[in-house]
Amino acid sequence: MSEKIERIKRMTLFMRINHWVIAFSMIVAVATGLYIGYPFYTPFIADEAVNTYTMAWNRWGHLIAAIIFDVSSIVIGYLYFFSRFEKPYKKLIPTPKNITEFWEVFINLVTFNRRKNFDSTHSDSFNVVFFTVFHLLLVFMLFTGLQLYVQGLASGHSSIGTWWPWLLHATTDWTLVVFGGNMGVRYVHHLTMYFIIAWAMFHIYYQVWRTIYWREGDISIVFSGEKFKKVPDGK
Repeated sequence: MSEKIERIKRMTLFMRINHWVIAFSMIVAVATGLYIGYPFYTPFIADEAVNTYTMAWNRWGHLIAAIIFDVSSIVIGYLYFFSRFEKPYKKLIPTPKNITEFWEVFINLVTFNRRKNFDSTHSDSFNVVFFTVFHLLLVFMLFTGLQLYVQGLASGHSSIGTWWPWLLHATTDWTLVVFGGNMGVRYVHHLTMYFIIAWAMFHIYYQVWRTIYWREGDISIVFSGEKFKKVPDGK
């Protein structure tokens, strides 16, 4: 029986732009965050004044990248529930159908596509859960990062008023209690970064894996917004 190729819309233009905004801001946030934790190229700069500005620029870049990172992720959280294109939250509901699909996708992955009992043309429960974990990690990074940031506003004042430090303390001081103070917050903020890096590495691997094994052009989704589905001719 002959087959024809059907195009499947998976991501809108806005979703693709937002995806790449998150990707590039993540690279900047990780690079600058590593420098803040351990100034690896400062020893090669003899001028102390230049060193001071180097750290300042890294801190500024880290803050801006983190803000973009978090705002873009909040947008995705909104789209989880209110997107007119698709609503991923429906795949998070632990219905028998979603649970079965989750395990079938997982089995498909660990058996290298020897068993495939699910529809791969649309977003599946496994991938939605996987991305939800990523965004929860980002929320966690947001709270711990803002707590580290507000510690630099010890006077209780900022360029936009006293309300800003007050708001940050009110929403993030719980991290000091949970993680045992400033050093505990710094440690878990740094550690979570490695979980996010590990997540990104598996995400890239899995997209390439699906493209090779499923042969549906999944890698093209973040570029064109489309993938392909083989259907019997005449349907």
